[in-house]
Amino acid sequence: MAFSLNKIMLIGRLGRDAETRFTTNNVSVTNYSIATDYRYKGKNGDWVNETTWHNIVSFNLSDYFKENLKKGKKFYVEGRLTKRDYTDKDGNKRFNTEVISERLIPLEPATESASSDEEESVQPGAVSENDDLPF
Repeated sequence: MAFSLNKIMLIGRLGRDAETRFTTNNVSVTNYSIATDYRYKGKNGDWVNETTWHNIVSFNLSDYFKENLKKGKKFYVEGRLTKRDYTDKDGNKRFNTEVISERLIPLEPATESASSDEEESVQPGAVSENDDLPF
């Protein structure tokens, strides 16, 4: 069989709080969306920002992630792209493209609840909101 690869890597902010439900086999399924931006120069020479929304599905996440996948938080998501089709209640065939996450890394501190007397701890892999990313 020929070599193939289905890998997607995203860095973006959540557009809404994650929603978790459980299957009949007690497997947790967490759904959320991440926005990524693409910047380019338009025909008139001005910079244009284009936002793309990605639907993400994660299975069996720890409570840490279930509690911290909140609107506006920045995350790195790595996974595979999948497409599923279904028929809606009106009989129309619909398609849904999703990223099945295999790796999830927070790029911001988990909570703001640390007291002001304590030093701010830096988490491995954390990126400040003010840092310029190289892409």
